[in-house]
Amino acid sequence: MRPLPIALGAIMIVVGAIWTLQGLGYIQGSAMTDQTLWAVLGPILAGFGVGLIVVAVRRRE
Repeated sequence: MRPLPIALGAIMIVVGAIWTLQGLGYIQGSAMTDQTLWAVLGPILAGFGVGLIVVAVRRRE
Protein backbone atom coordinates (compact mmCIF):
# COMPACT_ATOMS: atom_id res chain seq x y z
CA MET A 1 0.00 0.00 0.00
CA ARG A 2 1.46 3.32 -1.04
CA PRO A 3 0.44 6.52 0.77
CA LEU A 4 1.03 8.97 -2.11
CA PRO A 5 -1.43 7.42 -4.61
CA ILE A 6 -3.99 7.00 -1.85
CA ALA A 7 -3.65 10.66 -0.82
CA LEU A 8 -3.82 11.78 -4.45
CA GLY A 9 -6.91 9.65 -5.01
CA ALA A 10 -8.58 11.14 -1.95
CA ILE A 11 -7.83 14.66 -3.18
CA MET A 12 -9.26 13.77 -6.58
CA ILE A 13 -12.46 12.53 -4.94
CA VAL A 14 -12.87 15.71 -2.88
CA VAL A 15 -12.16 18.01 -5.84
CA GLY A 16 -14.50 15.97 -8.04
CA ALA A 17 -17.26 16.28 -5.45
CA ILE A 18 -16.74 20.04 -5.22
CA TRP A 19 -16.79 20.40 -9.01
CA THR A 20 -19.98 18.35 -9.18
CA LEU A 21 -21.72 20.41 -6.51
CA GLN A 22 -20.65 23.66 -8.16
CA GLY A 23 -21.76 22.46 -11.56
CA LEU A 24 -25.15 21.51 -10.18
CA GLY A 25 -25.51 24.90 -8.46
CA TYR A 26 -25.34 23.73 -4.84
CA ILE A 27 -22.18 25.75 -4.16
CA GLN A 28 -22.55 29.39 -5.22
CA GLY A 29 -20.07 32.17 -5.87
CA SER A 30 -17.94 30.76 -8.68
CA ALA A 31 -17.77 30.94 -12.45
CA MET A 32 -18.27 27.17 -12.31
CA THR A 33 -21.71 27.51 -10.70
CA ASP A 34 -24.55 26.06 -12.79
CA GLN A 35 -22.21 24.94 -15.58
CA THR A 36 -22.95 21.52 -17.05
CA LEU A 37 -19.28 20.95 -17.89
CA TRP A 38 -18.30 20.81 -14.21
CA ALA A 39 -21.29 18.66 -13.33
CA VAL A 40 -19.95 16.11 -15.83
CA LEU A 41 -16.21 16.42 -15.15
CA GLY A 42 -16.62 16.20 -11.36
CA PRO A 43 -17.89 12.61 -11.20
CA ILE A 44 -15.33 11.56 -13.82
CA LEU A 45 -12.48 12.94 -11.71
CA ALA A 46 -13.92 11.37 -8.56
CA GLY A 47 -14.20 8.04 -10.36
CA PHE A 48 -10.54 8.18 -11.37
CA GLY A 49 -9.72 8.97 -7.75
CA VAL A 50 -11.58 5.89 -6.55
CA GLY A 51 -9.82 3.80 -9.18
CA LEU A 52 -6.43 5.13 -8.12
CA ILE A 53 -7.11 4.24 -4.49
CA VAL A 54 -8.29 0.75 -5.43
CA VAL A 55 -5.17 0.12 -7.52
CA ALA A 56 -2.91 1.50 -4.78
CA VAL A 57 -4.50 -0.68 -2.10
CA ARG A 58 -4.39 -3.84 -4.21
CA ARG A 59 -0.80 -3.35 -5.33
CA ARG A 60 1.62 -5.36 -3.27
CA GLU A 61 5.34 -5.13 -3.43
